[in-house]
Amino acid sequence: MTALYDRIGRDYDVTRQADPEIVRRLRVHLQLRDGRPVLDVGCGTGNYTIALAETGLMMTGADVSREMIRQAERKSDRVKWVQADAEALPFPDGTFDGATMVLCAHHMQKIGKVFSEVCRVLRSGRLVIFTSSPEQMERYWLREYFPRALEAACRQMPPVSLLTARLKEAGFVRCEAETFLVQPDLQDLFLYSGKHRPHLYLDPAVRAGISTFVTLAEEEEIRTGCERLRADIKSGRIDRVRELYAGNRGDYLFIVAEKG
Repeated sequence: MTALYDRIGRDYDVTRQADPEIVRRLRVHLQLRDGRPVLDVGCGTGNYTIALAETGLMMTGADVSREMIRQAERKSDRVKWVQADAEALPFPDGTFDGATMVLCAHHMQKIGKVFSEVCRVLRSGRLVIFTSSPEQMERYWLREYFPRALEAACRQMPPVSLLTARLKEAGFVRCEAETFLVQPDLQDLFLYSGKHRPHLYLDPAVRAGISTFVTLAEEEEIRTGCERLRADIKSGRIDRVRELYAGNRGDYLFIVAEKG
């Protein structure tokens, strides 16, 4: 996994940036005053870490990938950057008043251990996770064009029930979930960012910033899927495909857990 994100990290910021609405909701869910210390676990190149620091929080970003941290360090010296395994965080007990995990929970091999470590380094406060669920991903219209890759992504994504159970085992309480709907002006081009803009997936640079395409999709599936998608966009059939996959469970979700 470290090697994967060292590779992705080189061009990650071509298409990935902090989305203002996601940042706003992370800040609201943290429920902290300005100046409080917050840890961003699996921070990647630090887009959300930096954006949260700009709202007034005292941020620390931690990621296992040296390349991701190197990219983050070049973007901001306002944040403390640490290369670290989330299963063994190099911080004393009770260091932080809050923590975030943005689109990284599915990459944590031992998520229970990660939650235990986050709980340990929290003095009090909340862990706010931004993720998706298998149930949500099953309604992504991308399945029409890249079925094997999306099926693998669904298997990789931990269910909300599992995350909630592991959070409680780690010492968190009052776990709540709030859905998030992708909007046409979404600025962070992650997996379902093209929900309203199908043409995005035809761009190799966009696909290169999405781990599902980089690690789970075979070249032949990407080639044939893009050919079909291009044809459906041209003919207008894409609108019918999107209607067929419409669901009512949201596209992503925030999971908010408070240290007991």
